[in-house]
Amino acid sequence: MGENENQYPVGFYFSIALDGTEQGVFQEVSGISNEMNVEEVLGGGENRFKYKLPTTISNKNLLFKRGMFSSESPLLKWCKDTLEGGLSQSIQTKNTTIELMNQNGEVFMSWEFVNAYPVKYLISDLKSQENKVLVEMLEFAYAYFQKETP
Repeated sequence: MGENENQYPVGFYFSIALDGTEQGVFQEVSGISNEMNVEEVLGGGENRFKYKLPTTISNKNLLFKRGMFSSESPLLKWCKDTLEGGLSQSIQTKNTTIELMNQNGEVFMSWEFVNAYPVKYLISDLKSQENKVLVEMLEFAYAYFQKETP
């Protein structure tokens, strides 16, 4: 076995693309999860436990964080158009890909989020007592995701 085969991936070397176009540097991504929802049903005549029956799969929204940019990027324009459109226009979805890189800059693992669209835009709190970079946060809903390993 080669010396790099047993290396664990690091969580800080990743890239984000929307419909194949890379979106710059992000500080943090969270919300990559799937969860099986269950319905609790009482058993007839059996009071010691409840049956837990599977229902649907749910997932959290994706949350992207990065230092705030002063110029309007295509990503921010898409978010603004979607969030300020008031549903007068149809929502334009985009497939979003997150790629986790290895130490050589090659894709180690990726996740594709199908039919993603922005549902929230916010900036970090403004505090005169702290000397921190202003962070913008983008939150996306999506239909489902697929994990891919090259």
